[in-house]
Amino acid sequence: MTRNQIHVLTGAGVATALALWVGVARADPDPALASGHAGHDGHTGHTIIALSSGGPAADAVYGRGWRPLTPIAGGPRQEHGVAAIGHDVYVLGGIKPDGTGGVVTVTDVEVYDTRRDRWRRAAPLPVAMNHPNAAVVGGRLYVLGGLSGGASWEAIGDSFVLDPSTGRWTSLPAMPADILRGSAAIGVHGTKIFLAGGMRTLTPGPGGLQDTVATVNAYDVVTRRWSRLPDLPEPRDHAGGAVVGGTLYVVGGRDRGQVNVRNTVYALDPRSGRWSTRAPMPTARGGIATAVIGTTIYTFGGEGNLVDGQNTVFAQTEAYDAARDRWQRLAPMPVPRHGGAAVAVGDTIHLPGGGSRGGGAPVDVNDTFRPHGQ
Repeated sequence: MTRNQIHVLTGAGVATALALWVGVARADPDPALASGHAGHDGHTGHTIIALSSGGPAADAVYGRGWRPLTPIAGGPRQEHGVAAIGHDVYVLGGIKPDGTGGVVTVTDVEVYDTRRDRWRRAAPLPVAMNHPNAAVVGGRLYVLGGLSGGASWEAIGDSFVLDPSTGRWTSLPAMPADILRGSAAIGVHGTKIFLAGGMRTLTPGPGGLQDTVATVNAYDVVTRRWSRLPDLPEPRDHAGGAVVGGTLYVVGGRDRGQVNVRNTVYALDPRSGRWSTRAPMPTARGGIATAVIGTTIYTFGGEGNLVDGQNTVFAQTEAYDAARDRWQRLAPMPVPRHGGAAVAVGDTIHLPGGGSRGGGAPVDVNDTFRPHGQ
């Protein structure tokens, strides 16, 4: 072991982690980083050898804008929601290892203090759900349905809002039955939360039903009413969503299956009610994490990367400049993941959790990316 290697145990226990450890190729081939020399941000590239019950990554090199933080205190998490209120990053719902080799949907809500690098627990979701549709408006955290269940995950319309000043969840009117779904691409503009696409059913495992939709709706947090917008040009789930300059963008995603990935970028002008097609994402991916800084949409990881016939995870970081309709490739993820989420706090993007292998493989990795730190 070299001086720049840090052994990190991120599973529920040493025995479990060692038993399930597998190696994953280093995400960044930069020889300067591999040798431990300073990256473009002036920081040394540290090699992280992770041992995790969620299918860990070995030899992950941090640098070029990437930085490891304190792992999720409550353990591995995947298919969860992530949102920021002030300097706090909320991780809510999702799936965790069940201790028997499977996963379980949870109500857990944890909060990461970005200033102190510390985790704390918050009031749990009133209902367990994965793939929640979560967004922040006016300093309050909204959850508008998601997926839940056992062997097959079905859409539920249970909706809630968290007031951070009281720490309590308040029930909202349930989503209308005809628009239920989880894993929607989400954007916020003014008092409205946009949900584009998503899925009504996800049956984990090979050949399981994945019911992708093209439905687009907006929820007004003031009137508490739903409205219908034009459908997506094609069905999408596990896509990235963002609003830039009043325009809703839906990036990548998939259609009825993990490997049916897409590189499309669709843009909806809510005023005209028309969709347009923009420059495609360089790498077709589903299960991506997205975040916005300024007019740029950053996309991370994903799954649907077929290698020798196997569904594997992408390491790609690609940025879309909405003002110029251009893409740029950036430093890849040191620990490639899918089924996570991202949020920007200032000029830093936070990416807690996700899955390190295709399918369900939650990890507790918590890291950040600063685009201008490359």
